[in-house]
Amino acid sequence: MTLIPQKLLSKLVKKALTRGGDYADIFIEHTSSTLIQIEDNKLEKLASGVDAGVGIRVISGEKSAYVYSNDFSSKTLLELADTVSKVAHEKHKDTIVDLRKIKPVVDFKIKFNPDDISIDKKTLLMKNANGTAWRVSPKIKQVSVIYKDFTQDICIATSDGIIAEDERVHTLAVIQVVAQEGEVLQTGYEPVGGFIGFELFDKDPLEKIAMRAAQRAVRMLSAKKTPGGRMPVVISSEAGGTMIHEAIGHGLEADLAQQGLSVYSNKIGEPVASPLITVIDDSTLPNKRGSFRFDDEGVPSQKTVLVEKGILKGYMYDMLTSIKDKMVSTGNGRRQSYKHRPIPRMTNTFIAPGESLLEEIIKSVDKGLFVKKMGGGQVNTTTGEFVFEVSEGYAIEKGKITEPLRGATLIGNGPEILKSIDMVGIDLGFSIGTCGKDMQGVPVSDAMPTIRVPEMVVGGSV
Repeated sequence: MTLIPQKLLSKLVKKALTRGGDYADIFIEHTSSTLIQIEDNKLEKLASGVDAGVGIRVISGEKSAYVYSNDFSSKTLLELADTVSKVAHEKHKDTIVDLRKIKPVVDFKIKFNPDDISIDKKTLLMKNANGTAWRVSPKIKQVSVIYKDFTQDICIATSDGIIAEDERVHTLAVIQVVAQEGEVLQTGYEPVGGFIGFELFDKDPLEKIAMRAAQRAVRMLSAKKTPGGRMPVVISSEAGGTMIHEAIGHGLEADLAQQGLSVYSNKIGEPVASPLITVIDDSTLPNKRGSFRFDDEGVPSQKTVLVEKGILKGYMYDMLTSIKDKMVSTGNGRRQSYKHRPIPRMTNTFIAPGESLLEEIIKSVDKGLFVKKMGGGQVNTTTGEFVFEVSEGYAIEKGKITEPLRGATLIGNGPEILKSIDMVGIDLGFSIGTCGKDMQGVPVSDAMPTIRVPEMVVGGSV
């Protein structure tokens, strides 16, 4: 990155600490992106652009100040550095800043950079997927295909004396299909993407993704309404990790834990889940949507064990929260862009695989619900209470998966459910998303193996 010369970076860090702050960093970003959307057989949106800017932050004690600009002139940046320095109130501090580039602990290879792929080729891919979805059934009433890619080049300089650089290439596609029969409407939704180039579609052909979404929407039209009540629930690895993301992930972000806004606050070393449950956050995984070489504070990507065999081991820290707890950052300082301050965020968060086979888990249930695909949900991080929609579910009867069910919701308390899990599969399935928090979103992925909850409240028809 040459948007700001290294000599000026050193001056900015030094300027930011002139009033005695404890820590300062400079975040530089250059992002190019493409967005294409097909809706109802029409090309509704085609946009591409570039955004670039710089953010400057100072931490003093437990306070921080942050400013940003897309003006890269020395005069403006030095003025901004002086502005954030005022969060501290000591006399002039003559800081020596010797910046040196550091190497990442992992690397990610991109085979086909989406910047090198023509708009025509990207659009043709989407048109073919759109046509595939429509051809599945005359019951299909609406198809939406969204494609997005971006290349984010970042450079972080810190008062710890480091310069960290990362090039993040992301490719993403989303298919949403609505099917109708009489007054019944059902939706099939399939996203695919990650820290990967256009080779994503060699691994996951978009036409197959479209067919899967359309078939789910049509299949669920004939599903019976889910009977409500308490029952055993088996959540498939195919459902992805939405539940683990919401039920425990956010509660282990250090800022929420420190503010007492997490049900897991002050519980390090205590049992918070079944002994079968180990929860990991790992930004080093290749091609996953939540991966990176460095976080947005220049900390190298790493694997963090949050819960080990049911025992809470720690939280996800950024720089500010690690200073408050006198810990070391876990590399979870993330931000949407240079316009946002870094906060603790998940990356790729998952329950580690266990030892049970899927067939054994299903066979152990006499009568219950099999969740193949999760929908949206809500969770109260303070209490752990959650509600999740089930977009594809099936009845389990006498140890076998039988008829499809629709309209199910899962209702419960995160810690209680996690403590009750009594079977964990050997498989592991990932889902992707953009996680929202404090008015900013970052790319994440979540995963879990197939699990059995012996009793859970299922909302449905009575």
